[in-house]
Amino acid sequence: MRSFDKKVLAKYIFIAIAISIAISFLIISNQMAGDMAKDERQKMELWAEALQLAASNNGIDELDLTLKILSSNKTIPVILCDEDDNVLMTANVDVPVNDSLKYLTEQVDYFKKSNSPIVIESPNFKQYVYYGDSSTLKRLQYYPFIQIGVMTFFICVSFLALLSTKNAEQNKLWVGLSKETAHQLGTPISSMLAWVEYLKSKTSDISTLNEMEKDVMRLQVVADRFSKIGSTPAPETREVGEEMKQSVAYLEKRISKKVKFEFDIPHDPLYAKISTSLFSWVIENLTKNAVDAMEGQGHIVFKLSQRNGLVCIDITDSGKGLPKAMFKSIFSPGFTTKERGWGLGLSLAKRIIEDYHKGKIYVKSSEIGVGTTFRIELARELI
Repeated sequence: MRSFDKKVLAKYIFIAIAISIAISFLIISNQMAGDMAKDERQKMELWAEALQLAASNNGIDELDLTLKILSSNKTIPVILCDEDDNVLMTANVDVPVNDSLKYLTEQVDYFKKSNSPIVIESPNFKQYVYYGDSSTLKRLQYYPFIQIGVMTFFICVSFLALLSTKNAEQNKLWVGLSKETAHQLGTPISSMLAWVEYLKSKTSDISTLNEMEKDVMRLQVVADRFSKIGSTPAPETREVGEEMKQSVAYLEKRISKKVKFEFDIPHDPLYAKISTSLFSWVIENLTKNAVDAMEGQGHIVFKLSQRNGLVCIDITDSGKGLPKAMFKSIFSPGFTTKERGWGLGLSLAKRIIEDYHKGKIYVKSSEIGVGTTFRIELARELI
């Protein structure tokens, strides 16, 4: 669990850093846009003053200066209106040939919302300067969002690529390790089977040897399971209830007598395509987890049912239960609530059911201090 918590913490730190960078970009860009908007406001106020001076018909020198100021505005769109919002003059506004009056009226309304107007007052008239944001200011306002979008895209792509590569490497490692384990187990298992047969021929009391043989055959099944990891198994149509009983039978004799097993299986058999050795691995894994959750005493119910063309297997224990926040995370590799363990059992169970049997496995329900129900769903086969 500690390893899992560290991975989750690292993801949260990564996300927090990315969000901090994005917020920093927004703050800095907003500050720059604000400063530029103030600068454009000052330019427009100066432009309005120049317009007022030009209208007062002062000396030639002043007129030349005001005309220079008026003509210096090359970027900020401006509309000059009278008290009734009749358009008197425009600058840097592309007016269409058709419906020019409607277009200018709409632009005036838009400019009113964008910036407060500048009033030009004189004894003879009162005019209003409406202006919008320059193209540079608009780009500056939109730029941080584009930058954040691009940055987010590349971060996501990099993160997914890294995750995919890591998962591929992990899968390759586990497949290689599993097959090597199966290979290494093969020779001693064959030898042990031979020794069991030899001992049977030397003694009349073979009851103990029969149990030994079962355990050796069990090792043979385990080796077979490991050899199938990474391969594409060929599931066969099987009676699910019978397969489930056989999977539990071996464990039932080797688990504490304080654990009671109960089967709720319908009279009419239900069939599904199953890889026997891998399916039994899943059932045994869930059973062992249930026993651990109950700390060696309680009852486990194995219920089989059908729903919407699916065969549903519910395994319910009377253990300590799980918080809802852990319903999905318990299937993550490395997640474990035990002091010992690698946290691979449920992740392997999920992979076996989803990848090899095209089914689903999930926590159906759980209540702290009451117990947990795991559900497996497989496509039903009609016989």
